[in-house]
Amino acid sequence: MKILNFGSLNLDYVYAVDHMVQPGETLAASTMETYCGGKGLNQSIALARAGAEVYHAGLIGEEGEILRKAVADSGADTSCIETIAGKSGHTIIQVDQNGQNCILLYGGANRSVTREFVDRVISKFERGDILLLQNEINELSYIIDKAYERGLEIILNPSPYDQNLEGCDFGKISMFLLNEIEGEQITGVCKPEEILDELKERFPGVKVVLTLGGQGAVYQDQERCCRQGIYQVEAVDTTGAGDTFTGYFIASMLQGKEPQQCLTLAAKASAIAVSRAGAAPSIPEREEVLHTDLAEKKEI
Repeated sequence: MKILNFGSLNLDYVYAVDHMVQPGETLAASTMETYCGGKGLNQSIALARAGAEVYHAGLIGEEGEILRKAVADSGADTSCIETIAGKSGHTIIQVDQNGQNCILLYGGANRSVTREFVDRVISKFERGDILLLQNEINELSYIIDKAYERGLEIILNPSPYDQNLEGCDFGKISMFLLNEIEGEQITGVCKPEEILDELKERFPGVKVVLTLGGQGAVYQDQERCCRQGIYQVEAVDTTGAGDTFTGYFIASMLQGKEPQQCLTLAAKASAIAVSRAGAAPSIPEREEVLHTDLAEKKEI
């Protein structure tokens, strides 16, 4: 079973600041670093480092070869990454003294996906393979439809949530990996239990992983529900923590682990990631996750 991650590849320009810049304010940054990122790239690297067989599909601009190399160096397959004229996607990220971040995103090559490119990529995969999607590329609805026709199981991380997702057929999704804000945007209800109930009612048979920030995460399918708290670490940079969680959860699931084990490994991996700077560089290898002792987790 192969996993295709059809997603974004970004150059992240990260600025360390005392606080997030306010309207009309000019603020000096103490440092500036450039990292490889994007939800797609981060999740492919997390999947590969967690031991999954992952193929990344996406587009990069003329300056984006470093992005292809970052994916390849993680162990993921890059044969479905193509270069086009113009700029790669990029972000401007502020990280404050508490490790919190805010992000300005420019789509670039990520928003230049054509249906012909989608058809070429999807044709390389078979029934039973898995497609992972986020919402940082265009033609998402078409990708979902073509993958569903091909018999792929579709996992959707609907982030960032915007009007482009409203044209997608969520009835074709096998699993949602989302946070409580995205859950509210899809369902119209805000309490975690209500979000889970609403998703179960609207999409019978769908699996859901709902992340709750400091309150941990919840897994739900039609038969069971399990919960996981967080591991306590000193936060340096939360960028990419959710992508690390996503990659490790899916990889653990594909390795045959029970949902509770998947949640535990994903929580531990994301805790390690937030203790480091950068998105992709902070994602730990599987052996480190398995053998690192962390402080007792907070229960939810």
